[in-house]
Amino acid sequence: MLLNAVIITLREVLEASLIISVFLALSQLLERKLSWLLLAMFVGAVGGFVYGQNLGAVSMAWDGMGQELVNAGLHLLIFLSLLVFMTSVPHQHKKRWRIVTLIATITAVVVAITREGSEIILYLSGAMSIPNMLLPVLIGSIVGAGIGISVGIYFYYLLINMRLKYGMWLGYLFLLLVAGSMISQAVEFLIQADFIHAGKPLWDSSNLISERSVIGQLLYALVGYEATPAPIQVVAYVSSIAIIAVATVISYQFRTPPHDD
Repeated sequence: MLLNAVIITLREVLEASLIISVFLALSQLLERKLSWLLLAMFVGAVGGFVYGQNLGAVSMAWDGMGQELVNAGLHLLIFLSLLVFMTSVPHQHKKRWRIVTLIATITAVVVAITREGSEIILYLSGAMSIPNMLLPVLIGSIVGAGIGISVGIYFYYLLINMRLKYGMWLGYLFLLLVAGSMISQAVEFLIQADFIHAGKPLWDSSNLISERSVIGQLLYALVGYEATPAPIQVVAYVSSIAIIAVATVISYQFRTPPHDD
């Protein structure tokens, strides 16, 4: 039970931690104020609590597929926020684009904390109903959260201590991988809701890296690792990365010279 608690909490904390750390680092590299983080974390925490407390009702909606559909929508919203952020950065000399970037950043962080926080709240609520499980679950959750937060801190300091150009592009790379992961997970939820046909997995790498291992969870959060991905997931993953990459390059190509608004 202790190990399960570590893995479950690590999986949920790690995704939000990576998104927050990369956005925090890029905001610092862009010399933006970081006060947005407190607002985003507060709103995300409230959203996670509210969503977690109402997961039962949400799950019963849409013929019992409510949770899958809402989660797919949340992942898609994070993807769209990443797309808006990366295509807005080249135009940061204009005030309106700085505002757009800020809104996209806050949206991605709020939704990530809401999504992952609700799962942790649900898991801990279930553990509290079984006294014998409470202590190992709490200890495992603290350990898992500690690992997830530590990884986020590591990526933050990695990015801000690099030269501006390299830090920005490495941050972009991380966001591209996260974007692909968001779309892949959205497709997975739609498969669970029977909205999309899965088909046979393209491969099975569970013998090499188990999804339930610490390494598997790290890869899941960073690159959207799936041991048995459906063909549509792989197509969606690659396509989503290509869309954001091309859109970002085009945005840089057509950026206007700096001038005051």
